[in-house]
Amino acid sequence: MAEPLSPDATATLNALLAGPDPVSSTLRAQIPHTRVTGRCGCGCVTVDLTVDRAAVPPARAHGNPAADARYAAPDDAGVMVFTKNGYLSLLEIYSASSEPITTWPEPRFLKR
Repeated sequence: MAEPLSPDATATLNALLAGPDPVSSTLRAQIPHTRVTGRCGCGCVTVDLTVDRAAVPPARAHGNPAADARYAAPDDAGVMVFTKNGYLSLLEIYSASSEPITTWPEPRFLKR
């Protein structure tokens, strides 16, 4: 069951992919055409993503993660965005804490 990206996940993706480089620009253009198609089993907010490939082109070849950053708060957390074949595929949050992060931290706390 595909569902829309939450506003918080959308804001996180936009913040992670901010910048003028062509890969980030192409991936940002995919965000409105992206749906959540899976979730992490641990209870955190990590989501599997699927992009409507008929609506937007893929990004040119690049490494994975396509973007990553740490958070200033919570200071033991970070986030990464992965792609597959040039399309957004995973927005993953991680933490050194044993407790899963169950809400997206505010993007203003991202440190790139």
